[in-house]
Amino acid sequence: MCVSVDGEAEVVLTAPLSFEAENESDSNYKAPHILKRILSLFASIRPGSDLTHIQLPPSFNLPKSQLQCYGESIYSVGFDMLGKCSNEETPLGRFVSVVSWSISTLRPLAFGVVPYNPILGETHHVSTRTLNVLLEQVAHHPPVTALHATDEKAGIELICCHHAVPKFYGAYIDTEVHGRRELKLHSRNETYTMNSPNLVIRLLPVPRVDWDGNVVIKCKETGLEAELRYRGNTFLPRPSVHRSVKGRIFRSSTSETICEINGHWDKTVKMTDVSTRKTTIIYDAAKAISKLKTPVLKDPKAVLPSESTVVWAEVSKAILQKRWEDAREAKTQIEERQRQSARARKMRNEKWNPKFFNLSHSDDNRIGWECSPIHPIVSPAPIIIDD
Repeated sequence: MCVSVDGEAEVVLTAPLSFEAENESDSNYKAPHILKRILSLFASIRPGSDLTHIQLPPSFNLPKSQLQCYGESIYSVGFDMLGKCSNEETPLGRFVSVVSWSISTLRPLAFGVVPYNPILGETHHVSTRTLNVLLEQVAHHPPVTALHATDEKAGIELICCHHAVPKFYGAYIDTEVHGRRELKLHSRNETYTMNSPNLVIRLLPVPRVDWDGNVVIKCKETGLEAELRYRGNTFLPRPSVHRSVKGRIFRSSTSETICEINGHWDKTVKMTDVSTRKTTIIYDAAKAISKLKTPVLKDPKAVLPSESTVVWAEVSKAILQKRWEDAREAKTQIEERQRQSARARKMRNEKWNPKFFNLSHSDDNRIGWECSPIHPIVSPAPIIIDD
C-alpha cells in the first residue's frame, strides 16, 4: 500500500511476515531463477566470510527494511501476548507467558529474499493497541539496531539491541544474532532477559530458511530460568525436527526442572509439569502469527523523514511492481547518499549520535553492543495496527 505524505514523499506499507504471506500479492515479488542467482552471487566468496556489508541487488530483497522485520515481531501478533505476561497472577504463570511470547517473535522467512540493510539513523515507529514501538539503526559499521517499546496501561517496557553477523559457509549462511532483549513488567517489579536463536539460510541440498540455536530466558526476581533449543533440518527434511523447539523451565538456584517444553514454533508448543505430568498447550502459531494485519498510516504529518517506510518507499514500490532496474537505481541512490553523509562527517571530524538511544559496547562478547533509550516512554506512532 502506497500513501503520499505532504504530496511529496510516500509511505509504502506491506503485509507483515506470516504463514499466509506467500499467498498475498505483497509477497509475489521474487525475481525468476532465484537459486541460480544466489549460487552465482556467492561463487567468488570464501567460506567463513562476513557478509554484513555485501550489497545485494533488489531482486534479492523483501520490500521492507530489517527494522520493519524486527518491529513486526513485536507489534504484529494475533492477540495481546505481552499483556498476558503482566496479567498472570503467579510467577510461574508469568514466566510461561514470557516464554510463549518469546516463541512468537520467530517468523517464517522465504528462501532467496532478505530485507534491506537499514541506513544509519533510519527509524521505524508503529503502535498497536496501547503498545508503542520505536526502532532506530544506531550504528552502521557494525550494523546495530535498537528497539524500545512501552505500554503505560499494562506497565510493560521492552528494550532490545541486535547486532546480526551473517557468515558464508559454502552450503549455508549462518547469521549470529548478538545482543539481548530485556522485558520489564513494571507492575510486577520483574525483568526478563533473553537472547535470540541464529538464522540459518541453507542453499544445498534443499533450499530453506531455519531458526537454529539455544535461547536462555532468565528472571532474577522470581529465580526462574528457561533453556530452549531451536532446530531446523540439517541435510534432508525431517518433520520431527523441522522448526522444532525443546527445552525446560527450572529454578536457577537448584537447576530443578519444573516444566518440560516440546513442540514446533510454526504449529503448537506444549508444556508438561514434571510433578503432575499434566500437559498444556502454551503456544499456538495459528492464533499468534496468522492472519496478521497490514499497518495503516494514521497521521501523515507526524511521519519522520527517517521512517523506514519512507526511506525505502521508491525501492519497495518498484520491487512490488517488478520494475527491477528502477528498484536498482533507487536503492543505489539511497546507498550513495549514505556514503556521502559518512564522508562529510569524516571531513568535519564529526561523530554521529543516535536520536533516540544511547549506545555502548559490552565486555560480554555474547551481547556485544548495548542500547538504552533516551526517553522513558515511547509516544503513540503515526503508523498503527488498526483493530
